[in-house]
Amino acid sequence: MRFTPCNERDREEMLKALGIKAASELFVDIPKDVLLEKQLSITKALGEMQLRREIESIAALNKSAKQLSMFLGGGCYNHFIPATVPAILGRSEFYTAYTPYQAEISQGMLQAIYEWQTYICLLTGMDLANASMYDGASATAEAMIMAKNSSGRKKVLVAKGLNPEYKAVVGTYAKANGLQLKEIEVDELQNEIGEETACFIVQQPNFFGCIEKLHEIEKKVHERGSLLVVAVAEALSLAFLPKLAEANVDIVAADVQSFGNSMNFGGPSAGVVACRQQFMRQLPGRLVGKTVDASGKEGFVLTLQAREQHIRRERASSNICSNQALCALASTVYLATVGEKGLKDIAKENHENAEYLASKLEKAGFEFPFGKNFFNEFVVKRKDAKELQQKLLSKGIVFGLSLEERFPELKDCVLVAATEMNDREDIDKLAEQLGVLLWS
Repeated sequence: MRFTPCNERDREEMLKALGIKAASELFVDIPKDVLLEKQLSITKALGEMQLRREIESIAALNKSAKQLSMFLGGGCYNHFIPATVPAILGRSEFYTAYTPYQAEISQGMLQAIYEWQTYICLLTGMDLANASMYDGASATAEAMIMAKNSSGRKKVLVAKGLNPEYKAVVGTYAKANGLQLKEIEVDELQNEIGEETACFIVQQPNFFGCIEKLHEIEKKVHERGSLLVVAVAEALSLAFLPKLAEANVDIVAADVQSFGNSMNFGGPSAGVVACRQQFMRQLPGRLVGKTVDASGKEGFVLTLQAREQHIRRERASSNICSNQALCALASTVYLATVGEKGLKDIAKENHENAEYLASKLEKAGFEFPFGKNFFNEFVVKRKDAKELQQKLLSKGIVFGLSLEERFPELKDCVLVAATEMNDREDIDKLAEQLGVLLWS
């Protein structure tokens, strides 16, 4: 049934069974000063058809990415999602699945997670990956705790180019764990890192779209015995840039929204932590392994669950519970659908579209305060940038993210992105509208 009906007689029978006279008696423990006693301002009940019309009229006040020309990134990206993703995600055995504790009846879900872990390892070059985290922000914070537990050190350095939302979550985790957190420019690393530093956290590409020189960073970090943690907000960059393992990265914390997960007003998504073999025992969440049973038949099981539900609390690496399995499954199906060559082609297309966008914006008089060493996202600057943003929005074009509110020093700067959804025709439309606005 789409709903469970409840009439006055049903209510009276329930109250009688509970031994009370009114439903208000169920809430006697709530202090009166916080209890809402007035009636809510709710319209009278509607029939299903009328209610659907009402909801649809409210929903129509928003415009979807399909109705707009999107050049917005900043950690959440407008990528194409193949039909295979919703088709498989919509199967009830997946979307109703909970944590697969009982391996004998959860083989499908366990195999899907195992495939996910394998894809992440192939993309990053790391030795192993977990069964996913809440998102890129929580994954980065958990990676920091891994570094703290592995090194026994209490100081953490964070690059200023880390996504502000990631910084906020990392800061919360650091405070709860008694860690000393310091934000620095990458150029300051040599002077700031010391024997007491557990790790340096840097994003690749960083929040401003710049590609960091990880080989140079890695040498400075490892010279002091610290760990290098790399956060990845735009997962598609993993198919374009060199594998992170090649830069001798210790721990990778990524968000995979770009792989088969729609933007959904900013979430939900799935995060993941991947690491080298030596940090396996510190990996938070779950790990799915492949084994054989007594008859030699291949099967999948949960293994190395280093969280407090499974081992002594003082030895747990994390108390994180949900593994965002449905969002991780979306990414798994996406990666299986496009394949290795397809993923590289999509990444290449993203980069080429971003370069074409940059050329058009340069002709329109925009400056590039961070240069042009980017993947599919970069910062541009013009004195009238904010005004242009508003005018373009009225034309159905979402022209990036204004940075001034988050970074006061970046006045008149906008972070723009181009994905495979922004073809040359789309970019030419933007350039045309900019021309009209600038010369009118």
